[in-house]
Amino acid sequence: MNRDIASLSRRRLLQRVALGLTVAAGPWRVASAAAPPLLSADAPEARAVKYVEDARQARDAQPGSRCGNCALYQGANSSTQGACQLFPGKDVRAAGWCSSWAPQM
Repeated sequence: MNRDIASLSRRRLLQRVALGLTVAAGPWRVASAAAPPLLSADAPEARAVKYVEDARQARDAQPGSRCGNCALYQGANSSTQGACQLFPGKDVRAAGWCSSWAPQM
């Protein structure tokens, strides 16, 4: 009988641990699922580096240069937007460009 009580206690303990892990992980999952806001080309930090959402509109851009192939871009290769080291907490368009563009190594 003691064995039945011990397994029941273990079962309750494991259920509580699983519930606790689920509750504790909940806010982190929600926070990581939300994409950062997109950088506006009108933002002061964007204007400081001549950021445009479409590299074809940039006068100073070298042919083929865009955020998606910049060393500072942190988005996935096939993404339409992603993080940039210059703009913490904001995403930039992969098709965009700014004067800080640097080739990937």
